[in-house]
Amino acid sequence: MNQLENRQKKTIILWTKRLTGVATIILWAVVLYNIFQSGGSFSDQAPKCIMSTMIIFGVLTTIYKGLEYWERS
Repeated sequence: MNQLENRQKKTIILWTKRLTGVATIILWAVVLYNIFQSGGSFSDQAPKCIMSTMIIFGVLTTIYKGLEYWERS
């Protein structure tokens, strides 16, 4: 792989990471907003918030690890 292709690959990976991070934060905010708007007590909302946060950021971590693997190869 020549120098130009390597630089383009790194740029694509960098912007993909940035866009994925921003999209994840927006998705997380929307999900939390919907949970808070659904009503109920704190004890009803807390497990939903915790689980949605774990799932959303777990997927983000997986995507980041995949992009880092692609970057190294």
